Amino acid sequence: MSTFLASRRQGLSSRTLEFYRCYLSHSSCVIGLDVKPHEIKQFIDNLTCSNGGRHAYYRALRAFYNWLYSAKSGYDLKPQNNPILIVDAPKVEKEILPSLTPEQVNHLIEQVDNLRDKAIISLFADGGMRLRELANIKASDIDWESYTITIWGKGNKQRKAPSKERTASLLRQWIPHNGTGGNIRGVNAHGIQTMLRRLGLRTGLPCNPHTFRRTFASNLHRVGMEIEHIMRLGDWESLEMVLRYTRSVKFDDSLRLYRAMV
Repeated sequence: MSTFLASRRQGLSSRTLEFYRCYLSHSSCVIGLDVKPHEIKQFIDNLTCSNGGRHAYYRALRAFYNWLYSAKSGYDLKPQNNPILIVDAPKVEKEILPSLTPEQVNHLIEQVDNLRDKAIISLFADGGMRLRELANIKASDIDWESYTITIWGKGNKQRKAPSKERTASLLRQWIPHNGTGGNIRGVNAHGIQTMLRRLGLRTGLPCNPHTFRRTFASNLHRVGMEIEHIMRLGDWESLEMVLRYTRSVKFDDSLRLYRAMV
């Protein structure tokens, strides 16, 4: 397993590496050269977690076995003998995941009492950034004219994220007061999560980085932006993921049409 993890280091985030390390270490009984497909399936079926948890184990094992049966592993195994190829992925429930309306985002911004946290919330909602992307922004990354921010995204790829005048205004006010010399907030990813968790408990609204990312996609979809453009702006790898994030918007639109007809 250590050789596999070493092969993954190039271009992967520490969180992704930890995902593989955690799930594969708990799957050691079905990791090896002589493991059969039915053994992997039985292991996954017998897990006492949710279908989402089973799917996470499956993804980790799939990545491991696809590497093991590739030329990169150095084991000279035949790809067609890869046992994971005939193990079906566990089905995952397709929940309607929560997102926030523009009015709810404004309410959250009003509920915090300092410029730093207001800027963080606005950045999440207007830029659709992942937690670690936002946590590492420096003042020099901001283009004040185009309202874009250069960030290092998933897979160690550099990209630009959009923002709006509101976000830029909050950042202009906050940055001169930030004397840390590091990122623009003077707080790390854990601190951001703690702030959002407390805000969610206080307001009763879903308040975490994933919710804000769905909010970014959903609110752009509400105003008529095409899915392909949303995918590019938010750095999603597939249209399917954006469609999943905007399912609640589609239902709300259909419900409004239904109400108007009956």
